[in-house]
Amino acid sequence: MSIHFPLQADGLLDAQQPAPRFKSVAGSGNAPLAMGTSIFNSDQVFSPLMVMKQSALEHNLRQLAAFCRENGVLLAAHGKTSMSPAILRRAITEGGAWGLSAATPAQVRALRQFGIRNVLLANELVDPAGIRWVAQYQQQHPEHDFLCYVDSLQGVKLLSQHLGSTPISVLLEMSVSGGRTGCRSLQDALAIARAVAATPSLQLVGVAGYEGALGAGRDTAGIQRVKDYCAMMIDTAARLAEEKLFSRHHIILSAGGGAWFDVVTACFVAAKLPLPVTPLIRSGAYMAHDCGLYARIAPFSQAGTTHHFTAALEIWGRVLSRPEAGLAFVDFGRRDVPFDQDLPNPLWIRNADGHAPRAATHLRISDINDQHAYVLLPEDEKLQPGDWLGCGISHPCTAFDKWRYLPLVDDDYCVTDSLETAF
Repeated sequence: MSIHFPLQADGLLDAQQPAPRFKSVAGSGNAPLAMGTSIFNSDQVFSPLMVMKQSALEHNLRQLAAFCRENGVLLAAHGKTSMSPAILRRAITEGGAWGLSAATPAQVRALRQFGIRNVLLANELVDPAGIRWVAQYQQQHPEHDFLCYVDSLQGVKLLSQHLGSTPISVLLEMSVSGGRTGCRSLQDALAIARAVAATPSLQLVGVAGYEGALGAGRDTAGIQRVKDYCAMMIDTAARLAEEKLFSRHHIILSAGGGAWFDVVTACFVAAKLPLPVTPLIRSGAYMAHDCGLYARIAPFSQAGTTHHFTAALEIWGRVLSRPEAGLAFVDFGRRDVPFDQDLPNPLWIRNADGHAPRAATHLRISDINDQHAYVLLPEDEKLQPGDWLGCGISHPCTAFDKWRYLPLVDDDYCVTDSLETAF
């Protein structure tokens, strides 16, 4: 008996199809799920898939917007977390953000293409091609704000060489020994600020830093370390102001990632400087929040806070196998979920047809491979192949980058929008 394989001699199918873009969508995988699709019982949905809850996203946007209004703080929400235009535009239109932060010139370009008017490159700009691209864009759109960091004389020189006559605003980044990027001493800061002032294309508008690199915990000592860091930034700004090195009639003080924006805000709002202070925080993970890292360390996760965030991301997969008592395997892994901080946290079980939801908090994921999650469960647990397991995730900054597309869903898990990413 002969076996027929519909292959050419080189092992390839005759027809070449476009590569699928959306791994969680059935069929060709080149179009998002239709609005209204019920994800648990639709034949258009492939497992696994990550979803974002619309109600949680909207809640989180409102919560940080309220905090910023109450404290007189500007928000340059960090775009690197999701790099999703549909989410990041909401940070402006619904979340009241002044603009968005980026980490690389490529991210600046993406944010501009998303339609973002005000962009802060929360990093040094030293790549000649990136500098020239920024210069060209600002020449064409001088009404759009752009800021970036400087922390060295060489950085100032590179900007001067490649900007031409295009003016841009810069923040002097300060850090501490063993920290991340940033100037380490007041003496160096003064030299860099003087070089900026002597460069026609550069305007010094403030001082920036990244307190997250301190590695401080949420105890008395950790809080004090962040306060001391902010005090160092404020002292630096005061010294620069005394020499009249700022180009505006107010000073931007910028720090405050997802873990410390409350402490940073309190320090900057209380700062007494020769010029008015404009505090600018750069949180990004708040839009998604999580069930792990930020659930522990975020300001709104601490006791006694007025505001709070809600986890918006969930990973759903189907049970692949129950090979032995007390163990199951689910079809998501390192390609699909973040694992740099914590493993996914089981929340819900649904039958294979999507019905009969029940809690999964008695389960635990002990390990993940590329496409397998090891699930530990009681021996009498009835979970079976084909059933759905839904989990919360930890650290959204390493969740979105694994997906070109996530459906935004309502509380009944019906699709309300398409969230594409641009990593």
